Amino acid sequence: MNNFQWLWQYLKNYKVKMMIALVFVVVNSLLIVINPILTGQLVDKVIDGGQVNLLVPFLAIMIGVQFIRTVIRYTYQIMFERVSQNVLFRLRQDLYKKLQELDFDFFNHTRVGDIMARMTGDTDAIRHFVSWVSYNSIESILWFVAAIIMMGWINFPLMLALVVITPLIYFLTMKMSKEAHPVFFEIRESFSRLNSMVEENIGGNRVVKAFAREEFEIEKFNDYNEDYKKRNMASAEVSAKFLPWLDLLAGSLTMTTLLIGGWLVIKGQMTLGDLITFNGFLWMLNQPMRMSGWLINDVQRFNASCIKIRQMIHTKATIPVVDNQEELKVKGFVEFQDVSFHFSDDPETNVLSEVSFKVAPGQTIGILGETGSGKTTLVNLVARFYDPTQGKILIDGKNAKDYPVRQLRENISMVMQDVFLFSNTVEDNIAFGNPYVEPEYIQRVAEIADAHNFISKMPQGYDTIIGERGVGLSGGQKQRISLARALAKDPSILILDDTTSAVDMETESKIQKELTNLTGEKTTFIIAHRISSVRDANLILMMEKGHVVEQGTHEELIAKKGFYYEVYQKQLGLTNGEVG
Repeated sequence: MNNFQWLWQYLKNYKVKMMIALVFVVVNSLLIVINPILTGQLVDKVIDGGQVNLLVPFLAIMIGVQFIRTVIRYTYQIMFERVSQNVLFRLRQDLYKKLQELDFDFFNHTRVGDIMARMTGDTDAIRHFVSWVSYNSIESILWFVAAIIMMGWINFPLMLALVVITPLIYFLTMKMSKEAHPVFFEIRESFSRLNSMVEENIGGNRVVKAFAREEFEIEKFNDYNEDYKKRNMASAEVSAKFLPWLDLLAGSLTMTTLLIGGWLVIKGQMTLGDLITFNGFLWMLNQPMRMSGWLINDVQRFNASCIKIRQMIHTKATIPVVDNQEELKVKGFVEFQDVSFHFSDDPETNVLSEVSFKVAPGQTIGILGETGSGKTTLVNLVARFYDPTQGKILIDGKNAKDYPVRQLRENISMVMQDVFLFSNTVEDNIAFGNPYVEPEYIQRVAEIADAHNFISKMPQGYDTIIGERGVGLSGGQKQRISLARALAKDPSILILDDTTSAVDMETESKIQKELTNLTGEKTTFIIAHRISSVRDANLILMMEKGHVVEQGTHEELIAKKGFYYEVYQKQLGLTNGEVG
């Protein structure tokens, strides 16, 4: 379907309003012919003919028609604007809903600036098309047709002399449309890149200041800004190339009318009143011709925006989200059977290769390995942020792919490596995964995460508003609030991805003891760099380059004197004889 058919899906709910508004547009376009006719009659009958008694009725009718036209035009403009705002509202709803359905794979390959451009500039281009371009296009067509009919009725030869010019205008209009189409796509892409750069800089403003790279970032912004300016200048050049000619041809209509019409009046083949009436309809030819260039630009902008938005709305998630209201409660049995995984854009490189292990409810799995060994990817597969490319992941003996995604994730809590806190109260952040949790339980999990003490010292305690992305909190404080958030959900499977990396050893030890008391019935995955974080785990996986090179308990791995043993020595500074 084309863009107009696609847009109709959003307009059809308001088709009654649209039809009424279109009727008003037609009525307004019909009424517009009355005043030029009466103006000509004033000249012929009142001024030349001396029928002064007709002056007041003519003026009254002209004023009345103008008043009615003003009311009608205001009415349908408001109706189009309201429909456009409703379309914009639904469109943004659909886009945001689609964002929530899309998985990690989409966000890995899509710029934030591109998404923001679709949510703002592109949607507004569609709103502008509905609220302004649509009725102006219809008005222009109706005015043009009405003018041709009325001019032909007044003086057919003179009308033909003007119509001869219109093919040139049509040719220029089509030429302009063809050249403007790719330019607007380039503007759209440049705006997306500019948005992405600014969003990245704002998010990383502390890093920029820490490395004193403000000047570098300003220069980089200027490059993106310059590119965006060049794209818009290219658009302006297209307009400058064609619009003056369109204006010239439109203006030539007036000159043609005065020259030929004046000659016809002198010859007695046309009254002065008819010439004035004819000239009164001239703007109804001029205006559509002058507007055509601007309307084409707006239509091209509309088409470019529609293509981008439709691409996003029709993007399919690699892991489909199916609405299912059935309550699901998993016990926490997790088994990997020869699981391998690679990202869609790099199928030749396995991030995980033939990983196998099993764990029962209440057990803790420690995962160790160097950066890039696949630890985070492994736990992401448990939560079905990705699906394995080979092998199976069983949860409670059932293939994880057979579970509805949202219901499965409701049984899983995850403290991610990249801690994210919302700009909201501390309490709402902790209760994010379980909004109906009691305040007493929120305080309890905060105590387990060793967060209660510093939260209590905040200006409004748990009602303190956290800055965007947790600005104002230390890394350790953000990690502990994030941990409390995961615990408040009371999941069957708890995933802790390097959760205590930003806290001191004493605090880590305290958190570990509290977690041991709480997670007795939960299957817990702990990714860590410190062996102290996983020493008491029921199963420890030692990973290297996507492979599980060793697995077992702490004592079993020490006895093997392999990779785990070497890491243990390095971290504790022990000699071979001192290891135990």
